[in-house]
Amino acid sequence: MRSYAARRLVAAVGVTLGVTVATFLLLHVEPGDPARLVLGEHASPQAVAALRRSWGLDRSLPSQFWRFLSGLLRGHLGKSYVYGVSATSLIGQRIGVTLALVALATLFAVVIAVPLATLAAARKERPLDHLVRGLSVLGLGMPAFWFGIVLIEVFAVHLKLLPVGGWGSSPGQHLEGLVLPALTASFAIVPILVRSLRVGMAEVLDAEFIATVRSKGIGEVRVLLAHVARNALIPTLTLLGINVAFLVGSTVIVEQVFDLNGLGSLLLDAITNRDFPVVQAVTLVLAAIVVVLNLLTDLLAARLDPRIRLR
Repeated sequence: MRSYAARRLVAAVGVTLGVTVATFLLLHVEPGDPARLVLGEHASPQAVAALRRSWGLDRSLPSQFWRFLSGLLRGHLGKSYVYGVSATSLIGQRIGVTLALVALATLFAVVIAVPLATLAAARKERPLDHLVRGLSVLGLGMPAFWFGIVLIEVFAVHLKLLPVGGWGSSPGQHLEGLVLPALTASFAIVPILVRSLRVGMAEVLDAEFIATVRSKGIGEVRVLLAHVARNALIPTLTLLGINVAFLVGSTVIVEQVFDLNGLGSLLLDAITNRDFPVVQAVTLVLAAIVVVLNLLTDLLAARLDPRIRLR
């Protein structure tokens, strides 16, 4: 297990470094001058050149990238061109919102998907199964932001049960402010999880050992939870890890819809303002979160099924 974990960790570091290089190159290839954006279009060429020189933008791309990597090795992610503070402090102020949103969205996705998939698999090819599969197909065709707007209209505008948006100032307000965004984010992956888990559980239900278990007089609920769900869990667990990583990136849209000041909003503002250090830092942090989630998923799957690490 240690050898498998070490190999996965090395691969994770390589992926994170690759994302860092790609982000750096894409930022510098795209048109737009951060110094010109900060000083305004009426600034003199001399002032723009001086600001570019102070930020090190007049250097070659390899020199700029090496400067970024050397700062990264020292734990310094750069200083924002727009805000004038370190990118680390900006990320520290926003990362809690994004992590809480992703965690709550994952919880909602599991709580919704597991019962639906279990019901569909237990009633295979019956009306309830067709209904669940139909809803899954319908959910795949609907954009998450549209679902978020519907939730706002129903629960915030008409019923007035939850806030329209914002983060609030107390733990209770934080939780209230995250319910609708988390439901919106989970809506993007629930149909995928339901379909995957339903197929896996249906296959296990048709296995011969399930008939043997039932012949021993074990109740249907115990059969589903203790035998079927456990054997169908590993493929869905891997899929869940991939889609939770997808949630990390999709928070950009959800945070904009619900006015949450998380990493997604910070990244979007930094891209608009050509704030290179902040874009690079946020992208690196998001990539690291995705890589860690995938790594934990692989390790958990290998722990549950030794055949994975043997391969």
